[in-house]
Amino acid sequence: MPKSKSVFVCRSCGFESAKWNGRCPNCGEWNTFEEVEALPKSSASRAPSRRIEKIVSLKDVDTSSDGEVRYLTGMNELDRVLGGGLVKGSLVLIGGEPGIGKSTLLLQICEYLGKEHSILYVSGEESARQISLRAKRLGVGGEGLYILAESDAQAVADSVSAQKPDIVIIDSIQTMSIGEINSAPGSITQVRECTNLFMRLAKSEEIPFFIVGHVNKDGAIAGPKVMEHIVDAVLYFEGDRNLSYRILRAAKNRFGSTNEIGVFEMQDDGLEQVENPSQMLLSGRPTGVSGCCVVCTMEGSRPILAEVQALVSKSGASAPRRVASGFDYNRIYMLLAVLEKRLGFYYGALDVYVNIIGGLKIQEPAADLPVAMALYSSLTDKPVGDDVIAFGELGLGGEIRSVSHIEQRVAEAQRLGFKKCIVPRQALKSLKKYSGIEVVGVGTLRQAFEAIK
Repeated sequence: MPKSKSVFVCRSCGFESAKWNGRCPNCGEWNTFEEVEALPKSSASRAPSRRIEKIVSLKDVDTSSDGEVRYLTGMNELDRVLGGGLVKGSLVLIGGEPGIGKSTLLLQICEYLGKEHSILYVSGEESARQISLRAKRLGVGGEGLYILAESDAQAVADSVSAQKPDIVIIDSIQTMSIGEINSAPGSITQVRECTNLFMRLAKSEEIPFFIVGHVNKDGAIAGPKVMEHIVDAVLYFEGDRNLSYRILRAAKNRFGSTNEIGVFEMQDDGLEQVENPSQMLLSGRPTGVSGCCVVCTMEGSRPILAEVQALVSKSGASAPRRVASGFDYNRIYMLLAVLEKRLGFYYGALDVYVNIIGGLKIQEPAADLPVAMALYSSLTDKPVGDDVIAFGELGLGGEIRSVSHIEQRVAEAQRLGFKKCIVPRQALKSLKKYSGIEVVGVGTLRQAFEAIK
């Protein structure tokens, strides 16, 4: 028998090659090529298409609210991340570590959505009885919810086409397979083709799909990166499964912003929404302790207050340690270099640890100033102040540069009872006067340190 043709596919970007490569020429990643069987081309793909689609003008496309373009899920935090609700005909991929709450969240929203819509929950991992037991534990009544325990993607597509539910949930994509493809479920080819099948079905029938995707040891959704290019939105659950708080973040969203986050707390009866993340992140904050400073970061349109902790201690090794949790590791080195060069504080023989409390990951430059103040506070053993908050970008010259959304940040600090707010001096021109909080403008890092003495 002739040997079946195969190709090599990159796990990171989906690039295909006729031969194996140590390094992907498309994305540059090493050792990511896997051999998969090439899909046979059908006669229809070789012949020119005779089908002519109707061309319409963009201004003639009806997106009025009469057609109910979006479905509200009943969870404001999820709706915020989705951009205002679930869009009809969209394909939403939810990823996260095992046990972090992906299936729990989807089953909980069925309680609200099932009152007005029909939902088909497709499970390739659990039986209908197991899903029923989990639904009872979460308090989900099951109205409008239908269960299908099936791992054949084509059979699932036929059931959806026949029943035409309003919403479909696939849990999970790694368990789905197409019989015509000679590879195991969860392989690159199976995951990609099953996602393509559900994508075509979602667009043709105007049915929104939720797809659960497992993650690999690197934290990325298992399967080729091209799967993330196919879907309309990619949501990631962040947080330690051993901790109670979860953060839902959008890595891609064709129908909304990718800057919004949703905050949840895992309890015995499921996920609970956290309407005030700032108060949650600041709960249990120590008082009168050096190395602590509060920052206000913007997640989309929402200001969130979080605590930055820094610990500077004498190192017993020839190469001191630099550890960062929730903050950019390389930016720590930049801040330490500015502190040493511009202010004369030397950390060369000291271990430095920086941690953002609550599992939050801060990526915007506004956290530079509070991190630097926490490092200074820990080195000098002088507390910053329990009622002090700071935010601003730090330049290599030691200057404090302005950031966006100053008014929203100061208003959130005032609402939570802070008495002093250290901001970039350039921002004072556009700020109004606030009662109960002192706004201090600083131009350099040295002035910021003097403001807390």
